[in-house]
Amino acid sequence: MTTHGDSATRSGAPAVAARTGPPDAAEEPPATTGDDSLPGALSGLRAAIGATRYPLALPSAGPARHTAATLTDQLDDYLLPRLSRLDAPLLVVVGGSTGAGKSTLVNSLVKARVSAAGVLRPTTRSPVLVCNPADAAWFRQGELLPGLTRTTEPSEDPRALHLVTAPALPAGLAFLDAPDIDSVVDANRALAGQLLAAADLWLFVTTAARYADAVPWELLRSARARGAVIAMVLDRVPAEATDEIAAHLAEMLTAQDLGRAPLFVLPETWVDGQGLLPEGVTAPLADWFARLAADADARAAVVRQTLDGALAALHPAVEELADAADEQVAAADGLDERVRAAYRGAERTVEEGLRDGRLLRGEVLARWQEFVGTGELFRTLEARIGRLRDRVVAAVTGRPAPAAELRNAIESQLVTLLRGVASEAAESAHTAWKAHPAGAALLDPALAHPSDDLPERAERMVRDWQRGVLELVRVEGGDKRFVARTAAYAVNATGLAVMIAVFASTAFIPTGLEVATGAGTTVAAQAVLQAIFGDQAVRTLAAKARADLLDRVRTLLDAEADRFLTRTAEARPAADAGDGLRRAAGRVELARHRSGLATGGDDTQPAADEEDSR
Repeated sequence: MTTHGDSATRSGAPAVAARTGPPDAAEEPPATTGDDSLPGALSGLRAAIGATRYPLALPSAGPARHTAATLTDQLDDYLLPRLSRLDAPLLVVVGGSTGAGKSTLVNSLVKARVSAAGVLRPTTRSPVLVCNPADAAWFRQGELLPGLTRTTEPSEDPRALHLVTAPALPAGLAFLDAPDIDSVVDANRALAGQLLAAADLWLFVTTAARYADAVPWELLRSARARGAVIAMVLDRVPAEATDEIAAHLAEMLTAQDLGRAPLFVLPETWVDGQGLLPEGVTAPLADWFARLAADADARAAVVRQTLDGALAALHPAVEELADAADEQVAAADGLDERVRAAYRGAERTVEEGLRDGRLLRGEVLARWQEFVGTGELFRTLEARIGRLRDRVVAAVTGRPAPAAELRNAIESQLVTLLRGVASEAAESAHTAWKAHPAGAALLDPALAHPSDDLPERAERMVRDWQRGVLELVRVEGGDKRFVARTAAYAVNATGLAVMIAVFASTAFIPTGLEVATGAGTTVAAQAVLQAIFGDQAVRTLAAKARADLLDRVRTLLDAEADRFLTRTAEARPAADAGDGLRRAAGRVELARHRSGLATGGDDTQPAADEEDSR
C-alpha cells in the first residue's frame, strides 16, 4: 500500500440504508409520433426558448438567460436523446466538491485507472465517461451530450468528452466523472452543472470535513426539485466519528426531503499502487451498482423517475422565462412611452406656438407690418403689377422684396421653434431613460441632443410647407367661383397671408391678443382676405395649412424620436414571446401525461440493501 495525497484516498462501507429492495418495475411509455408527441412538443419548446431574448438590463434578465441556457442544455443533452432511447445504458454522473475523491472512487469501481486523480486542483480537466465495451457505440454516437466532442485520449479541453471502456463495469451502466461543482474555474463549475442535468442518476461524493458546505446542498435541492434519482457517498470519515457524522448527514438529507436517497459512508483508508481503493471498501457500493445494472426494470424505473422529474420541472422554469419575457416587453413599451411623451410634448409646444401668437412676434411681425403697412399686400394682390414691382425693386435696391423677406422670416421663426422643441424633447427623453436601468444601458451621449442634421431638415421641411401652402392656394382656385374672384390676384401674396393666418389661433377672427400682437395689421389683412375670398374660404385655407404644417412637424419629430425607438425595437422580444413559451410548455405537459411517463412521485428511488449498511 502507498499513501495518496489526493483527498479521495479514504473510503469505506455503506452505513445508512434509506430503504430496501429494488425499485418497482415500470412500463415504458408508449411511442408517439408527430407534433403532438413528447419529442415533438419538446422540440417546439426548445425552439421557443431559443427564439426568446432578454437583452434589456432588467433584474430578471440575467437569471432568465441562465435558465434558458440551462433548459436548452438539458433538452439537448438529456431529454431529447433519452426519449429517443429509453433502453440506453443508465448514466451515473459522479459529482461533488473539490478533492472529494470522485476520480479515485470511479477508478476503484471500474477497477482501472481511467480518470486522473492528483494533488493539483482542479484535477478533472475534461469529463471522463466510462462504460462497458458493449455500450460504447451509444455514447460514441454523440446523441447524449451532443455539445461535447468525443475523444479517446485525455484532453485539457473542457468541452471534450473522454470515452473509456472498462470490462469490469457491467453492461447497461456508465459512470461520468464530472468536474468539481465548486471549482475555482468558472467553466468547470458550469460544465459540472450541465453534466449533472444530463444524469439518469446523480452520485454525490462529499467528505466528512465538507458535507455541510453550501454549494453541494444547493445542487442537491435543485436535483430534488427536478425529481432526479440521487445516491450519496460520504468519504474520508474517521472510524471513531462514523456513526455521529453519518447520522448527522442523514438528518440533513431528511430535512431536505432527501431521506430516501441511499447513503454510503466510506472511512479513511489507503490506496494501492494503482491508486485504487481496496475492493473490500468499495464492494458494497459496487454490488449495489451491479444489482442495478443487472435489473432492467430497476434501471427503467430510475430513468423513468429522473426523466419525468426533469419534464415536470420544465413548466415552472418556463413560466419564469415567460414572466421575464413579459417584463422585457413591458420595459420596452415603458421606455418607448417615455420617448413618445417627450416628443408629444414637443408637438404640443409647436401647436401652442401656432395658437398663442408667439410666432407673430419679432422678425415675422416686423416683416408682416412692412408687407401690409406699406401697401405691399394690396399692390401685389394684382399679379402683373406685383411681379413687375418685385423685379424693379430688387434690381434697383439690391434688397429682396418685402414678400421674400416675410417668407424668410416665417421660415426662420419656425426653424428656431423646431430646434428648441427638439432639443427639449431629446433632453427629456434622455433623462427619462437614464432613470431606468434598461434605458440607461441603451443610451448614447449623442441622444441627449437633436440630430446633427436637424437644422437642415427643419429648414427643408418649412420650405416644403411653404410651397405646399402656395399649391394649396392654387388647388383651391379650382373652384369656379373662387377662380372668378381671384384669377387676377397673386398666389404668392395670398399664400403669405394664409401662412400668417396659420399663426393666429382663430384663423383671422380678431381677438384682443391678435390685435395687440399684430398692431392691427392682422385685422386689416383679415378684412381684405375675407372681402376677396369670403370668410369660410379663409377658414378653410388656414385650417388646411395649419394641419399640413403640424403633420410635417410630427414627421420631423417622429424621426428624432426614432433615434431612441430603434434601440428598443432592436432589443425588444416579440410581443407574444411570453405567451408562446407558455403555450409550448403547456404542450409538453399535455404530452407528458399522454405518454404515461408521469409517475406522481419518486417511489422508484433505488436503495441500498440492509446488509450493505453494516
